[in-house]
Amino acid sequence: MKYTIDKGCHSIYSLRFHYVCCVKYRHKALTPEVSKYLKETNKNIADKFGIQIIEQETDVDHIHIIFASKPAVQLSEFINTLKSTTARLIFRDYPDVKKQLWGGSFWSPSYFLSTVGEVKLEDVKKYVQSQGNA
Repeated sequence: MKYTIDKGCHSIYSLRFHYVCCVKYRHKALTPEVSKYLKETNKNIADKFGIQIIEQETDVDHIHIIFASKPAVQLSEFINTLKSTTARLIFRDYPDVKKQLWGGSFWSPSYFLSTVGEVKLEDVKKYVQSQGNA
């Protein structure tokens, strides 16, 4: 696989992340129609942040997103915007979903976020260790 890098004015980087978020109470709210709407909304939000969504898929009660970011993006701000905006729009456009989620929140307050590398951590460690002058 080719190692993908991005370029800024004064930097070269490869920042890829895996994000997972569950619907509150693991409620099965992500029907095919809501899922399609959610994915389109996520794409619009990501575009505003300069983030590229590489892949996204839902199950009935959670979503996985793999995305590429720039170093200047505050990930917590991006994720909070994703969660709050999608929740507000889903509740607005799908009132039945709002009735099913009695607590007033669409997403669980927690989420999972990890980096996604194109090389293994052990390989990077070996490379760094091999750079010594001793």
